[in-house]
Amino acid sequence: MAYNMNLDDLDRMRAIDVDDMLSHIDALPDQLDNAWEAAQALPLPESHQAPRLIVLCGMGGSAIGGDLAAAVVAPTSPAPFVVLRGYDLPAFVAGPETLVIASSHSGNTEETLSAVEIARERGTRLLAVTTGGQLAEHAARHGYPLWQFDYKSQPRAALGWSLGLLLGLADRLKLAPGLGDALAGAVALLRETAQGYGAGSGLATNPAKRTAGQLIGRVPVFVGAGIFEPVARRWKCQLNENAKVWAEYEPMPETNHNAVAAIGFPADNSVQLSAIFITSPAQDHPRVRLRHELMYTMCLQNGIMADTFQPQGDTPLARLLHAIQFGDYLSYYTAIGYGADPTAIAPIVELKDQLARSH
Repeated sequence: MAYNMNLDDLDRMRAIDVDDMLSHIDALPDQLDNAWEAAQALPLPESHQAPRLIVLCGMGGSAIGGDLAAAVVAPTSPAPFVVLRGYDLPAFVAGPETLVIASSHSGNTEETLSAVEIARERGTRLLAVTTGGQLAEHAARHGYPLWQFDYKSQPRAALGWSLGLLLGLADRLKLAPGLGDALAGAVALLRETAQGYGAGSGLATNPAKRTAGQLIGRVPVFVGAGIFEPVARRWKCQLNENAKVWAEYEPMPETNHNAVAAIGFPADNSVQLSAIFITSPAQDHPRVRLRHELMYTMCLQNGIMADTFQPQGDTPLARLLHAIQFGDYLSYYTAIGYGADPTAIAPIVELKDQLARSH
């Protein structure tokens, strides 16, 4: 099947992107700025300020901010920060020394509503992050802090808010030093790099557009280690929802202990796959860096299209956010290449309708 890969045709782009997903991707730096500022003034009772365990309950675009925040604070946080996706909670999530963050963009995510009620019954400290809905009502009814924001978009397109609020919370909980300065530097970088990734930047000089061309007609596989493992997951989910394509992600070095054994079969892998390794000399463990290089070479030797992405930035947070930004633009241009509306998610809507009718 032939696809229209003229990614410099702005009229065609606007015709496909009827709900202007591009504007939300462009707005990532502003979202982060606004969310950070809001987080400094939102309610945080003294009872919430020294948790021994932090658990974020969420799904999809409302959960990935938790994964990213947890990765950022992991080297310094005195409290474990874990993300749980689902209706239930493990037994260790209990008691007043546990802070449970319920993150739902709409406020109506049924898994998150189930989990937060279980957490309430177990006597944990609660915090809601949402634009409203049933979660906001639950917070008001039970008297726990509500971090409400107003940003109209799909949950995945509001990552700057869901992540920025969590970074602000992490700063107030003293989970990591210097987050404010690190975020300011990262936002400045994103504003600069957005010029090269934006729709007005031509294919010849736009790496996000060029990389999108490598993914058309193939199944993307994204590989990342450490802070880039949740980035690889974000890329996978963005390709799923924005471009409507199957995609996978693999954590390094774990992928060297299983997936690499499958590199030769099926024999037509070279037609089916495109692997991108998210890697940084400044960030990766030296042995992980070597593993990326070796697996990249093995892909090429077996006829699998492979490439690397090396995030820019002077801090781990800047590198993480730059990689997120690139992946968002990459998913957008892949959607345009396929002629797919990057906002519409008809199968997800259909599933939710079927679930609603089953009650």
